[in-house]
Amino acid sequence: MSALFCGRALPALRSALARATGARTLTGTRNVGGSRVMEGKLDRFGGVTVDLGDTLFTPDIGEEEFGLLLTDSLQRWRAEGRVAVWLKVPVAHSRLLPVAASQGFAFHHARGDRATLSLWLAAGDSRLPEFATHQVGVAGAVLDESNGKVLVVQDKNKMKNAWKFPGGLSNLGENIGATAEREVFEETGVRAEFRSLLSIRQQHKHPGAFGMSDMYLICRLSPLSFRIHLCTQECLRAEWMEVAELARTSDTTPITSRVAKLLLYGFREGFDKVDLSMEELPAVYTGLFYQLYHRQLPESYRHS
Repeated sequence: MSALFCGRALPALRSALARATGARTLTGTRNVGGSRVMEGKLDRFGGVTVDLGDTLFTPDIGEEEFGLLLTDSLQRWRAEGRVAVWLKVPVAHSRLLPVAASQGFAFHHARGDRATLSLWLAAGDSRLPEFATHQVGVAGAVLDESNGKVLVVQDKNKMKNAWKFPGGLSNLGENIGATAEREVFEETGVRAEFRSLLSIRQQHKHPGAFGMSDMYLICRLSPLSFRIHLCTQECLRAEWMEVAELARTSDTTPITSRVAKLLLYGFREGFDKVDLSMEELPAVYTGLFYQLYHRQLPESYRHS
């Protein structure tokens, strides 16, 4: 803890700040034993989250005032047995970051206009989870089953103009099937419908993932339209290619070649042999659902 907020200086500092702030009320705080402490949201793991932008004061709060408030709050949370604190700090409050750091907080992650700091309060080493470890990319293999042709593109600004399936990064809260449909339309203008998941690639130390690992999923889609309207900002070319040709050409990437062979096998022998179908099921958390991908179960096993 910083010397500024410890020892005999605390009572004098409280008195000085009380005179300076007068009758000003700090919303998002409560009086406990004569001290103001921050209110936060408790989680089921025993932690507390405080968002300075959503629940607290205006950005004009002084560093000393915030430091005292944080000191008293930490003391109270430790007495209550809280195991950790998550502190969300908007850009407008960024000058308070050094104050939090002086009391042991460290950066956990940042998104949009907020940085999230964390502090482990319980005994022993921190058991707080790291931030997101993977980014998720999704591609759509749009196969026209009437003629065995698949939609492929060549990306712009690549060292090798290899044929691949249109795709991109999944947005927060977006199902992978919706990502595949969106990316196919954005790059080619073709409307398509998600049918199944075909493959998952996991790669660590991906150069474009900011140090995170990368998950790349390829989905099978059925076309709803066929005319190509190329996005020239992202792609050099797009065309409908015979899936058998894509499976044997050297002008593609290894993963595209492998999935093209999966598509060809499914096209000839039945997609039940290659598809991972999706079923939405209720989660253990009330009101939430998740998507489960797996090979189809025989009806006799589904309800046994």
